[in-house]
Amino acid sequence: MRNADIRRLDREIQATQKKLDAVRRGEWWPLNGSERRAMARAAVGGSYRVVRGRSTGRAESQLETTASSAEVRLNAELTALHAERQRLTTEAARDKAARKSSGWF
Repeated sequence: MRNADIRRLDREIQATQKKLDAVRRGEWWPLNGSERRAMARAAVGGSYRVVRGRSTGRAESQLETTASSAEVRLNAELTALHAERQRLTTEAARDKAARKSSGWF
């Protein structure tokens, strides 16, 4: 493979790492649509219960569960990107070694 593919994967790895750090800080921008809807639903449900003077335990746990599932998803993406980068690097090294060994000198 080409070095451009490895650089592209490096950029994707950095972007995914930024998203993972943002999710750990509690930001919503890296969440996908269903995760955002679940977070909004839990926040609205919790605020409704606060206005009524009731406990928000279930809404808080739903927020935590959604955030942790987003973190797991991003960790899985990051692991897959690292594995793909390693595969490309190994393949590039193998190709380079094959070119060097086939020289005439």
